[in-house]
Amino acid sequence: MDYKDLNLIGSSSPHIRTKDGAGHIMGEVLIALVLPLAFAVYNFGPRALAVTAVSVAGCCAFEWLYRIILRKNNTLGDLSAAVTGVLISFVCPVTIPYWILLIGDFFAIVVVKQLFGGVGKNFLNPALAARAFMLCWAGEMTRWVGPRSSVAVTGAIDAMTYPTPMSYLHENNLADLQSVYDLPKMFVGLIGGSLGEVSAMLLILGGLFLIWRRVITWCIPVSYIGTVAALTFLFPRGNDPVQWMLYNLLGGGLMLGAFFMATDYVTSPVSRPGQVIFGLGCGLITVFIRYFGSYNEGVCYSILIMNLTVWIIDKSIRPRRFGVVKERKPVRAPENRGKEVPKK
Repeated sequence: MDYKDLNLIGSSSPHIRTKDGAGHIMGEVLIALVLPLAFAVYNFGPRALAVTAVSVAGCCAFEWLYRIILRKNNTLGDLSAAVTGVLISFVCPVTIPYWILLIGDFFAIVVVKQLFGGVGKNFLNPALAARAFMLCWAGEMTRWVGPRSSVAVTGAIDAMTYPTPMSYLHENNLADLQSVYDLPKMFVGLIGGSLGEVSAMLLILGGLFLIWRRVITWCIPVSYIGTVAALTFLFPRGNDPVQWMLYNLLGGGLMLGAFFMATDYVTSPVSRPGQVIFGLGCGLITVFIRYFGSYNEGVCYSILIMNLTVWIIDKSIRPRRFGVVKERKPVRAPENRGKEVPKK
């Protein structure tokens, strides 16, 4: 055979490539978020759609401007900015002022993401970091309205503000919570709360869609939700264990965080054992904050804290390298024990 006629290409790994780039993956995530967004519009009125549109537009604009000013290539095609915009709107109340929302968009895209090198190089989840920063305006970020409230695009509310299920749980007031929201309403999402975290049913469906499409694995969601379920069942704080556990699972941002936030490729471990450890840590911190913190929800901060541990998890749990044999330690004779082994 004449090897001179072969078209050989020399390149670095990985040598096996697929067409599933960042844009394709983020597009799948956006598809999974369509139904929760539609329910948010049904539950809170047209302003839910307006808030999401403003957030997506703000994130895309800030990323485009940053890349233009620094004369870098345009990265809007990977859709990561659009996903960040949707997730930021999902963790905010529907009454959030637009100017606070745009500040959060700037913090997520420019400070958390672009200043560290862009997509794939941030060490915190941009949407959750933005939410934590936006809590500087705590009054606006904790202004909740009840289900089926008609919130106009201008922000006018045709309903009274409502306590969320997590407010009742934080006060250990399960009886009053049951009288306001039963479990079917909690599961469907006919409750007060952040714009996109109320419908556990649709968030679970979206998460299962991502697992089916192999965009995410089951490891983080199952270990995260399972840890919260186990701890709240074993320590029900004087309430019925099953009811207490179910209300803790369906209330707050647990489902949104477990399926769409904690599974972020960049800020979660690579290996499956590492992902299980990551989910366990998120669950432990979430319950700890809910039980002992002054803040009634712990999903945001638990994921951000565990984001900071990803480097050590990946360093400690490394996949086996094929073809590499572990070097054996030299066996010392009894008369040489305690003596220093001479260097080669």
